[in-house]
Amino acid sequence: MANRLYEKYKKEVVPAMMKQFDLENVHEVPQLTKIIINAGVGSFRDNKEALDSFIQEVADFSGQLPHTTKARLSESGFKIRKGDVVGVAVTLRHDRMWAFLDKFINIALPRVRDFRGLSVDSFDEEGNYSVGIREHIIFPEVNPNKTKGVRSLQITLVTSTDDKERAKALLAHLGMPFSED
Repeated sequence: MANRLYEKYKKEVVPAMMKQFDLENVHEVPQLTKIIINAGVGSFRDNKEALDSFIQEVADFSGQLPHTTKARLSESGFKIRKGDVVGVAVTLRHDRMWAFLDKFINIALPRVRDFRGLSVDSFDEEGNYSVGIREHIIFPEVNPNKTKGVRSLQITLVTSTDDKERAKALLAHLGMPFSED
């Protein structure tokens, strides 16, 4: 069974973007290639139970077990030794990517306190969009009463185009709530 957001992409977004940008071939339409979720563990680094709990929470809301990133060098100012876990990351593709994006747009973002839309200035030169989330408890799979601490996330949506306008149009057609300013 295909995801409803992917069905919307195929049936509504592709024809609309072909008309908007005067494209002749369906393969010229930009598409979402992957979503990368990245989070630093910060003070969880020393607490094994809290680190395992956070990794499980990321796995629950992303639908895929994240891998841990480790320090390459020791840094005495931050009390980090080489090989310490300093973050978790997960790369979503295909069905899991579409399911996560649907949940992110329609369920998680409306739960953000004082949400006024996402900035359109967060596109890089490659047409990818990055958004920072201050509290990972906006996802419904995370129980705020049982979590061992609130962490922030960085979510990067990677597109197949290097044109910012086409990437913005793609995400806007998919329902990304951009701010009006």
